[in-house]
Amino acid sequence: MLGTFQQSHLRIELEAPHNVIRDSLLHSQKLRQWLPTQRLCAGLPEQLHPGLTFTSWIGPVSIQHQVEVAESNGLRLLLSQGIDGYHEWCWGEGWVQSRLEGVSLLPLNLAQTLNLLRLREFIAAEQG
Repeated sequence: MLGTFQQSHLRIELEAPHNVIRDSLLHSQKLRQWLPTQRLCAGLPEQLHPGLTFTSWIGPVSIQHQVEVAESNGLRLLLSQGIDGYHEWCWGEGWVQSRLEGVSLLPLNLAQTLNLLRLREFIAAEQG
C-alpha cells in the first residue's frame, strides 16, 4: 500500500442520548445521510453487524470495510484498499470518540474531523 502511516484520535461532545448516537453509526440509512461525501455501496442491510463487508468511495478511491465489532457502545471496522488499517468508534451519553489508524494517501485526520462535525450537525438536526 502506498501512502504514509497516520493515526488520529478525536472525541467530541454531542447533545444526544446514547441510543441516538448508536443508531446514527450502526444504521446504514442514517450513515448515508450524514456521510454525503462518502458513497456507500448498494445493498447494505439495515444495521451493520460483525462479519459484514462493504465498500465505500471517496471520489475515485474505494475503501473496503469489514465490520469486526458492532455493539451498543462501539463499532470497529477493518479497512483495506484506499486505507489499510482500522476505524474504531466508541460512544456514550453525550459523547462520541473516533480512532482511525492506517496507511493511506488520503488526509485521514482532516477527513475524520469533517466526519465528526457532520455527525454532530446531523444529530443536532434530528433532535430538532
